[in-house]
Amino acid sequence: MTDLQMSLIGASGVFVAGVFAYNKWQEHKAKKSVERAFSSEHDDVLLRPGDIVRSEPTFDVKPAPAADDTPVAAPVPVAASPAARFDDEPVESVVPVAPVAAPVEALTPATELATSLVDPLIDVLIPLALEAAVRGDKILPILHTLRHVGNKPVHFIGLHVNGDWEPIVHGGVYTKLQAGVQMASRTTALNELEYSELVTRLRAVADDIGAEPEIPDMIEVMGESRTLHRFVAGHDAQLGVNLMSYGAPWSIATLIGALEKQGFDVRPDGRYIMPDGDGGQLFTLTTNVTLGADTTSRLTLLLDVPCVAPARDGFGAMLGCAKALVGRLDAVIVDDSDQPLTDQALAEINSQVLDFYQEMEAADIPAGSTRAMRLFS
Repeated sequence: MTDLQMSLIGASGVFVAGVFAYNKWQEHKAKKSVERAFSSEHDDVLLRPGDIVRSEPTFDVKPAPAADDTPVAAPVPVAASPAARFDDEPVESVVPVAPVAAPVEALTPATELATSLVDPLIDVLIPLALEAAVRGDKILPILHTLRHVGNKPVHFIGLHVNGDWEPIVHGGVYTKLQAGVQMASRTTALNELEYSELVTRLRAVADDIGAEPEIPDMIEVMGESRTLHRFVAGHDAQLGVNLMSYGAPWSIATLIGALEKQGFDVRPDGRYIMPDGDGGQLFTLTTNVTLGADTTSRLTLLLDVPCVAPARDGFGAMLGCAKALVGRLDAVIVDDSDQPLTDQALAEINSQVLDFYQEMEAADIPAGSTRAMRLFS
């Protein structure tokens, strides 16, 4: 073997060793980067010790009509007392309580709108430390690139130079920012893939606006998200009251007129909504037939229980409407087995609805509140 060949072999060995060492260094740097992204200490404040009692709904609690039906997990209500929700069989449960990781600054009552967007009970809070004060006009276009991960909304608020936290607006000047991603919805909990996507995209946003995010630990966030979703699934209740025709089926064309006189808003897509007078809805009605059907012999009024504040007496209003329709349509109020419902049975259901509302209040997620509407939307 010539000297030239020996030299080439030696040079090749040095080159291979160099490439190997470089790859190991890159692997080490990547590992450190991941550790920084997913290793910060935050208290698990969504879960508190304590035995809670719950019970599953057994009377006319049903999913929404087929058009917007979503899967519902086994109920896990929250109640500080052994009161049953819709029956008396107690089972163990978990309750979300006080805030998740505290914000960079305590939010004051004057910042109610901001806390409704980045809520310490239902959002993962991510402080963003700024290198210098920033103007809303400059950062809004960048922040708008990160509005959702999966089906979970992402919001930003800022600490204004006047000392108040507020949603980022044009003309505002902010010294600190806070990002929040909702941990659960009616359908799913925030998962690892969504959270990883959030971290990656948020770091890019932070780089563009000159900020440094403080990323909460993924394992803790996943635990909090699943706990919150169990609560949501356990309170995702819709209470139904059925009207059955005494005689021939009702003509849909005639029925629409009767429902409009009763106060229903008949939507072009075939939905029937009872407005609450403030832009929302008290309850809905379904005809139990397809959109193109000519007749129906059964109507179902549905109350989305967690989305209507107790003060509105959604069940009472729905029951009053049902009784008015009984006279107008020659119908009878029945349960799902077509058995007539007595006033005594309806009064018992109303009592159980009130217990349900007390459970939600005890969990600091009052029915009909902004917090509840976000979770159950």
